[in-house]
Amino acid sequence: MLRIGYDAKRLFNNFTGLGNYSRTLLANLAEYDPENAYFLYTPRITKNEETHFFFNSALFNVQRPRYKQLGTWWRSSGVNSDLVKHRINLYHGLSNEIPFGIKKTGIKSLVTVHDLIFKRFPDYYPWLDRQLYDYKCQYACQYADHIVAISESTKRDIIEFYQVPPEKITVIYQSCHERYMQEKAQKTLDALIRRYHLPEDYLLSVGSITERKNLLNIIKAMEILPATVRLPLVVVGKGSGRYLEQVNSYLGSSGLSDQVYFIDVLFEDLPALYQNASIFIYPSQFEGFGIPILEAMFSEIPVITSNVSSLPEAAGPGGYLVNPDSPEEIALGIERILGDETLREQMVSKGLEYAQRFRGEPLSKQMLGLYRRVLGV
Repeated sequence: MLRIGYDAKRLFNNFTGLGNYSRTLLANLAEYDPENAYFLYTPRITKNEETHFFFNSALFNVQRPRYKQLGTWWRSSGVNSDLVKHRINLYHGLSNEIPFGIKKTGIKSLVTVHDLIFKRFPDYYPWLDRQLYDYKCQYACQYADHIVAISESTKRDIIEFYQVPPEKITVIYQSCHERYMQEKAQKTLDALIRRYHLPEDYLLSVGSITERKNLLNIIKAMEILPATVRLPLVVVGKGSGRYLEQVNSYLGSSGLSDQVYFIDVLFEDLPALYQNASIFIYPSQFEGFGIPILEAMFSEIPVITSNVSSLPEAAGPGGYLVNPDSPEEIALGIERILGDETLREQMVSKGLEYAQRFRGEPLSKQMLGLYRRVLGV
């Protein structure tokens, strides 16, 4: 039996990409290797439908700092003494960082690096945030015993920006929640439409409303489309500031405001929202991986995504790849897929077949195998 510790801050407090990665990985590891002891270290917790599983399973041991006000220090360094006390064999930093000084404890460590967007696109981040992310990630890449990259694209960036030897990095992809792999009944899909007051046919965008996620170019693509194929767009994601203002301003000037639905959807309703969509559109400028693409492929809907960074890896042979800076290419993809049922069926079939490699069992076995290799057991 291994005693494995995890940086669980994102697991308990982040409900988008990094948190989804942590929750899915830990749930799958516990299912496919329940003999191990899994210790979750977090400075604070959020109790909701996404995290209750980790409080109610005997497989997980949730640990918090003795004094709440020391949470930041504890996660960055103080946790080392707890790792020693709990006789942890291996510590896994799930989001680009490990505790400072962990090497001195003799405990082996891994770090998952999701992306280096702060290096590739520094203008997306405030200066101070960028320096902090860079310092922590560079430290982790230097002192962790091994690095997990969530895509070949991320592995290339780690090698380029931090000069890490390729043999120190293993690519292990991520999965998505099993709720997306379960087909919903028609009555469930119909109830979803009524609950959120949605049109019966729609395009779908899931992701934060930021410049990198590129919602504005989806809207510009809609404007280009002939009225006969211009389906409404449903947007799931939050945003604020200048970019959201740009989106709303463009919607107003283009006359498309009544064709774009911004909704705040419950976690359990997301699978039905995917399964009922005509096309999933994800023209991000850059991603470490892109979990929403997996969610869409398992939901058996066609995917339009970008031809850059990790996105071709995530979408595979069934994805329709576009230049994210070209609303014209996005519009052409929408028009082609909606107008060609054979193409649509091929994309769905290839996407679902490709998605099977991202199921929890094979990915969990890869991760557990890496744990044992790092520990030499």
